[in-house]
Amino acid sequence: MRVQVVIVGAGPAGLLLGALLHQAGVEALIVEQRSADYVLGRIRAGVLEQGTVDLLDQLGLGARLHAEGLVHAGIELSFGGRRHRIDLHKLSGGKNVTVYGQTEITRDLMLARSRSGQRTVYDADQVSVHDFETNKPSVRWVEGGQAQRAECDFIAGCDGYHGVSRASVAPGAIQTFERVYPFGWLGVLSETPPVSHELIYTNHERGFALCSMRSMTRSRNYVQCALDDSLAQWSDDAFWDELRRRLDPQAAESLVTGPSIEKSIAPLRSFVAEPMRFGRLFLAGDAAHIVPPTGAKGLNLAASDVRLLSAALIEHYQDKSDAGIDAYSQRCLRRVWRAERFSWWLTSLLHKFPDTGAFGQKMQAAELDYLVHSVAASTALAENYVGLPL
Repeated sequence: MRVQVVIVGAGPAGLLLGALLHQAGVEALIVEQRSADYVLGRIRAGVLEQGTVDLLDQLGLGARLHAEGLVHAGIELSFGGRRHRIDLHKLSGGKNVTVYGQTEITRDLMLARSRSGQRTVYDADQVSVHDFETNKPSVRWVEGGQAQRAECDFIAGCDGYHGVSRASVAPGAIQTFERVYPFGWLGVLSETPPVSHELIYTNHERGFALCSMRSMTRSRNYVQCALDDSLAQWSDDAFWDELRRRLDPQAAESLVTGPSIEKSIAPLRSFVAEPMRFGRLFLAGDAAHIVPPTGAKGLNLAASDVRLLSAALIEHYQDKSDAGIDAYSQRCLRRVWRAERFSWWLTSLLHKFPDTGAFGQKMQAAELDYLVHSVAASTALAENYVGLPL
């Protein structure tokens, strides 16, 4: 078969790119190694920048988001037993963020793609990308025991950190930058009301904690844990007890506990691959970069990547210009590195590091004190949190 674009990966990045191309009349096939149920079952964060919300609105997919999503005008920083509110809306010139789970975004995009009649191949075995340094790239896979091949003009690698797209690039053509953090996040999803109507980021001598939500009846809470911890060590009661210890007295009193729906331990890393274009293969989203979740940038970075990539591909087909394609990597990486910096900084500010000791904790306390009492510092936090312009 032949299509204009093959998208490898049916997560939010791949589905969003497919929707943007379809809106402009560009044909795109999506090939996904996992099942649709597996893709939908992945639990991820869902703090959306205004730009990401606007992109979904542009596609006509914002109805459920606006009906069920929670608009947040601020966040709370907790340290020294007290909470301090950062007014995102005021400090950023009127911008907010919206809490809407990544699973729900994926569901909305899947449904829209199915209704439009576009094809997505799930459960594709042995996916591989070929000849992307030529003008005749292709993607191969096995479907139902039969070998399949799609010739195309371009390949979009939206298949995540462990996908085949980045792994197919010659080692000498790509450079990677990485930091692995010496701790993880233990996260618990529960049918319990959130502790506060806004997210609480906590710096505590026992370690970081985050109180967030998916709705007004479903909470997603986290505590910093050791990388070698196992879920068997963390009963629900043990998790709630540890979270309560790290919260300020008012939040601890307000905490409602309940059985976990989902529980997982996630490692934290900062990762960037450069460049993000290799001939007619483009990397987007987690295939090109990973951020620690502290800054809530992962999904939003993926959305900005595919916004730029879709515009470049549409320009190629409609205007016969490759200016956007040639500038894609440079434009993406400028935003990526700024988001990496913010996520690294916030992670460094809020977590307990095993090698910094009491001095490091005092430095964190001093910086947090300055942050919440300085309009300039609070403004910088707010501007980064709601999302810097493209």
